[in-house]
Amino acid sequence: MAEEDSVRALSCPACGGTIALRAAGYTVTLACEYCGTLIDATDPAARIITRYNEMQASLAIPLGTRGTLRGVEWEAIGWLQRSDGWAIWDEYLLFNPYAGYRWLIAQNGQWSLGTMLTAAPQRDGPDRVVAGRRFTPFYSVTTARVTRVAGEFYWRVKPGEEVHASDYVRPGFMLSLEQDDRENSWTISELLTGREIRAAFDVDPPPVWIPGMTPLAHQPSPYARRIKGWWPIAALSFVALLVLLTLFGRTMQPQMFSLSVTPDGPTVSQTFGPIVLPLGKQAMTVEAMTPGVEQGWVDIDVAFVNRKTQDSYDAYALNEHYSGRDSDGYWSEGARSQTLKVASLPTGTYDLVVDAQAHHWGSSGNWTFDASSSTYKTEGQPPIEVNLTVARGARFASNFWLAVLMILLPPLFMLVLHILFENARLALKDGSPADADDWLRGMEAP
Repeated sequence: MAEEDSVRALSCPACGGTIALRAAGYTVTLACEYCGTLIDATDPAARIITRYNEMQASLAIPLGTRGTLRGVEWEAIGWLQRSDGWAIWDEYLLFNPYAGYRWLIAQNGQWSLGTMLTAAPQRDGPDRVVAGRRFTPFYSVTTARVTRVAGEFYWRVKPGEEVHASDYVRPGFMLSLEQDDRENSWTISELLTGREIRAAFDVDPPPVWIPGMTPLAHQPSPYARRIKGWWPIAALSFVALLVLLTLFGRTMQPQMFSLSVTPDGPTVSQTFGPIVLPLGKQAMTVEAMTPGVEQGWVDIDVAFVNRKTQDSYDAYALNEHYSGRDSDGYWSEGARSQTLKVASLPTGTYDLVVDAQAHHWGSSGNWTFDASSSTYKTEGQPPIEVNLTVARGARFASNFWLAVLMILLPPLFMLVLHILFENARLALKDGSPADADDWLRGMEAP
């Protein structure tokens, strides 16, 4: 095969070890895998360039390892480590005799696949455009220095070699310009998923980002896609809640009762029934209305008393209404009706026991008993009618809004994490501070 023909053996002039020259005809510099000596692979006598006695066992991808990325089988033939003074990253040179070279870049546990461009990108203001993709400036000119090297390369690389680099970013991609005294080279790096890099070279997947970690400049927010994916779920859940509220929150089979109370008179007690509940754990609704209350209030206590067990389920309402006129005009406050709800009543037959007492604001409290009507009356204050409507079923709005809150909590939590991620990423940006466009681009899918 052509691939096998391109591999030849070379003897290390320093230690005598046999080195496989995998990209024969392309490789310029070769590092011995046994002693680390840098060798000029273009010299027939395999001239030593320099020695570099560093252990290579710490490499995440040992040289000579093969793996398939994007449908192409690559072999890791070279490795170098670079630093710009504050960040350190590894670059693996991948080779395929038919597809050429690619760079596999590792930094902060993240992996990117770099492809060298044959032509300079188009310029559009401060941005660069490649194949319709827009890249915005992120890092201004920095100096990247080679600190360690091993394996085969297509140029004479050595520790201490420097290039001036500028980087442009879009979510998931980085466009890099490297300049030295010989040439300018452009590379597009695409962030790889944990599944891709693990399947190709059996390395650990990238760590899950948490606050405090430093993201890569071109790393898309891991929460942006989740937020977008959650909103349809939240919308469907909200509609489902409305349907459930409509179906199970309605009231049925109302029964109406009434009694009269006299302002500032004694408490009136009265029992109504029977109220039959054929189904267990049934919610009940009581509408308590006092249309005649004015400048006063009515205390209403209701209790559902099980005729068989004498268990009591209580609720309380305060109906009040006040009005008047002042320098700002007419005013009123209070409510003449209240809705009482009992969450769960067992199966059985119940009596509704009602205790009601009315009060009038500023009343003298003088009242008499009218034997003809069996009611108490206050002078100038007619009795107040208390109308009760009892129905099976109840609509608990608090439960509905609690469910809505539970639906919104996951996307809100992810939104907070997304904001923290973008703050950490954009803090790395050189030049002008991050603006609204940077935030919008952070929400884009790669």
